[in-house]
Amino acid sequence: MQYNSDYMTEVVAKAKRVGGSIMVTLPKQVVELLGVVEGDVVALNVQLPRRSFLGALRGIGSFTEEDRADHG
Repeated sequence: MQYNSDYMTEVVAKAKRVGGSIMVTLPKQVVELLGVVEGDVVALNVQLPRRSFLGALRGIGSFTEEDRADHG
């Protein structure tokens, strides 16, 4: 296997179900940049991005002293 870091790029893509498998597609720009053609073998480094929960609890006010649970 020959590894050439000159031909690497990072892509964030959404996985899709196709039959019993999961498929990830490469954007056209990446295909053209790397010269990928059908039948090429590509190496993937799969990592799930961290999810942000910012705004998930919208409408809930700040905690107050009354909300505190004293376990004593």
